[in-house]
Amino acid sequence: MTRISAERIAAIEARRDELQAMMATGDLPSDRFVAVSKEYAELEPVAAAAGEVRRLRAEAKSLTAMTQDGDEELRRMAAEELHDNRAALDTAEHSLALSLLPRDAADVRPAMLEIRAGTGGDEAALFAGDLLRMYQRYADKQGWRVELISASASEAGGFKEVIASVEGSGVFARLKFESGVHRVQRVPVTESGGRIHTSAATVAVLPQAEDVDIDISESDLRIDVFRASGAGGQHVNTTDSAVRITHLPSGIVVSQQDEKSQHKNKAKAMRVLRTRLFEAERERAANERADARRSMVGSGDRSERIRTYNFPQGRVTDHRINLTLHRLPEILEGEMDELLGALIAEDEAARLAAVDG
Repeated sequence: MTRISAERIAAIEARRDELQAMMATGDLPSDRFVAVSKEYAELEPVAAAAGEVRRLRAEAKSLTAMTQDGDEELRRMAAEELHDNRAALDTAEHSLALSLLPRDAADVRPAMLEIRAGTGGDEAALFAGDLLRMYQRYADKQGWRVELISASASEAGGFKEVIASVEGSGVFARLKFESGVHRVQRVPVTESGGRIHTSAATVAVLPQAEDVDIDISESDLRIDVFRASGAGGQHVNTTDSAVRITHLPSGIVVSQQDEKSQHKNKAKAMRVLRTRLFEAERERAANERADARRSMVGSGDRSERIRTYNFPQGRVTDHRINLTLHRLPEILEGEMDELLGALIAEDEAARLAAVDG
């Protein structure tokens, strides 16, 4: 287990006290006050965890000395308390170590969720629809807001492709390990012989970019407008409302036709484009510091098969952490906390192990 030195704990608490004193003076310019307040808000819970470790260490030292006392009853009581102290100290040390791990700055951001039907034809499209519903149900339970950005429906039901924005507190931190290939094994409704088919859908979870994150020059864009096509609707094939944006330097192409307004379609397409460019920049930076990339839980590679949903056995298996839960119906209804929590815990353990070296 990573053990944080007493010197580092003292430095953390000293910096917390220094920031607190700076804010209390009332002399800081507004922009400096905002910066100091932000640092304090981020550091305060870490300092609280450090203070708890310091307190428990001091208590352990005192109790250890008491176990050497000449009074047998006092020694017995001290030994019992020391046992409880060590358990609490282990927990506190672990929590402090986790709080000091480098954080992904994108964890606090909303996310762009992209789901695409893969192998399996109509059944894959139906499964893509099931996955969207699963994430929508989970978002509802978290108090998040889901907004469909674009959707290409399949004639048999479900989606060939769907993109949604998920907004709320800590969205990307909870969903970022969902990127990859999701596989389903079940008897399709169109299968008369009762044979189990395997289909797949690809999920990508990207941290949403803000306007200030990515500077996009108009000269780098080619914008084409065309008439929307699809399965009906009054505006289909009546006006040139659909928009296709090509980012010339990267070759990324985004199309949007779900809105009746060309202006709204362009705004949504730019939102998706900005997020994809932001993610491309994040990947480039991650490749430059390859030693800091996730390894235990997975890299987020969208071609990696990460999970299987087996309907006959009612189980969900995450292949990255060898976790099988026999709770398929509940998970599809959005009860994903156990699954997502296990992935986050595994990632934290891997990063702690890397620090321990």
